[in-house]
Amino acid sequence: MNNGTKINQLLQDIPAGVVLLSSWLIAKGYSFELQQRYRKSGWLSTLGKGAMKRTGDKITMVGALYSLQNQAGLMIHIGGRTALGLQGIAHYIELYQKETLLFAPRGIKMPVWFTHSTWDTIPTLINTSFLPPESGLTDYMESGLTIKISNPARALLECLEMAPDRFSIEEAYQLMEGLSFLIPGVVQSLLEQCNSVKVTRLFLFLAKKAGHSWFEHLQTEKLYLGKGKRSIVPDGVYIPEYQITVPKSLL
Repeated sequence: MNNGTKINQLLQDIPAGVVLLSSWLIAKGYSFELQQRYRKSGWLSTLGKGAMKRTGDKITMVGALYSLQNQAGLMIHIGGRTALGLQGIAHYIELYQKETLLFAPRGIKMPVWFTHSTWDTIPTLINTSFLPPESGLTDYMESGLTIKISNPARALLECLEMAPDRFSIEEAYQLMEGLSFLIPGVVQSLLEQCNSVKVTRLFLFLAKKAGHSWFEHLQTEKLYLGKGKRSIVPDGVYIPEYQITVPKSLL
């Protein structure tokens, strides 16, 4: 296959609007020298160190995440309030649409090409390992690209992981009120995998307060709730059932 045919095949195989990682291209048989030739010929344009794009393509956050997930194999996804907003659940998504919350296990850093690029939203990376990185994800499609984002149950748990310092528990409750459709088995599985006592106790408190029917089907005896009291907010109200202190506004 000559170089012209090879680049044509590449451009046919990859979806428009994604980042092309040099390491991934090499693994696919496109040598570093061949990549240089494609850039000089105008087929590809440099996006940053080790990253290119099809010349003329506009790369959005979704296009960047597509490549991080599918080419780099990084366990990173859109979560929290952003994932709820993309699924039509967050009440205030229009206030936060310029920020995209990204979640990844501890130790994972964004590549230089990503941090040095300007995107259509402002990325905020949250490194946390309170849940297995592959659990509770769902497919989200935008502009023909499919990426993994948190399903509604995981997204709410991620909001609570950020609480109270980086996320309001009051807002978390407002979001919880919109989750009447959750499937008990999905929630149960995630809660059993959750290693944060704070997150599990808060989730159960908010779910019970919201009065969702699925809450009655949870097997709370199987959950790790730890021991002792957790003062989550100062000057709050103590909830004996879950041994947590929550904002007074929630009573």
